[in-house]
Amino acid sequence: MSTGPRSQTGPAFVPLARPDMGDAELSALADVLASGWLTTGPRVKAFEAAFAQFTGAPEAIALNSCTAGLHLSLLACGVGPGDEVITSPLTFCATANTVIHAGGTPVFVDVDRATGNIDATAAAAAITDKTRVLLPVHYAGRPADPLGFRTLADARGLRLVEDAAHCVDALVEGRRIGTIADFTAFSFYSTKNLATGEGGMVTTALAEDADWMRVAALHGLSRNAWARYAPGAPAQYDVEMPGFKYNMMDLQAALGLVQLSRLAEMQAHRDALWARYESGIAALPLLGPAPVPETWTHARHLYTVLVDPARSGWTRDELQRALAREGIGTSVHFRALHLHTYYAQRFGLARGMFPHAEYHSDHSLSLPFWSGMPLADVDRVIETLDRVLATGP
Repeated sequence: MSTGPRSQTGPAFVPLARPDMGDAELSALADVLASGWLTTGPRVKAFEAAFAQFTGAPEAIALNSCTAGLHLSLLACGVGPGDEVITSPLTFCATANTVIHAGGTPVFVDVDRATGNIDATAAAAAITDKTRVLLPVHYAGRPADPLGFRTLADARGLRLVEDAAHCVDALVEGRRIGTIADFTAFSFYSTKNLATGEGGMVTTALAEDADWMRVAALHGLSRNAWARYAPGAPAQYDVEMPGFKYNMMDLQAALGLVQLSRLAEMQAHRDALWARYESGIAALPLLGPAPVPETWTHARHLYTVLVDPARSGWTRDELQRALAREGIGTSVHFRALHLHTYYAQRFGLARGMFPHAEYHSDHSLSLPFWSGMPLADVDRVIETLDRVLATGP
């Protein structure tokens, strides 16, 4: 599969990431189109069952995004005005935005400098009588010590919600992410390890809350359209609450079912890409991802390096621009949330408050990495980095 368009003067562009789709996904979409039923229906139900079996979670609720999953999870935890939710500033804005949409206040604490994951000790110190939920983020696919956060939440009488947008295939001590927290929200955005274009899933062991989420996700209707329009089904429904438009379509679920069946194969290729990067980065003046404990499995979502001028002679932004000129796509994950205008102004935040998150924010660079990426492209990225870094900015 081509990694991008070829210019007339140089090699193909190496993208940061792209969906890994093939004939099986195309066939699944064609089947849905031929069925005459595109929106929430039997394939969504099948995807929920398959994902629950995959994770080992009793319940899985398919939604249109991880953002929707976080929002519903916080509402199911009872978050509202006056409540605080402790989370990481090194994350995508959706993590904090859903707290605000639920009526709560996001309370940021610093991350571990080595891993980029929220620091459990800092989270424990930030707990007050207003704290209702702990919301760790599994950064780049590395688990954020979910068993430690489970212990902390239980000891302090708090609910635990995980942002696992990056972490669909990780394990800790033999347990999959999705089976430890009260609620775990996953993303199936187009560049995620398991992709449906847009989409998400929440796993939980709480059957009553899962039933509430399914109603809340579709306008608060007691019965979805598939249940109403199936042959012989009664068409009437009741509105049980002022719900949301968060439902997943069968079109998305059809992709999800195929992607889930291919996940082990795709993850194995990510492992090979990761090993190739690790070997090449070791010889460069860059710092690669921190290793995980032997009893953990990293989900391998992003391959992110730290570009420190004291080590390499380059700033992250200088190196990013140089790689772009060489046809190498990169990105930044993430600019820390407290450095963005909205959060800084609304919550009185400023640079210097979370120095480890700021270090990652200033120095991290995500390199091309996706499950359909040829190993030769990793070699090209490493060779380009070696050549560019040797020239000086």
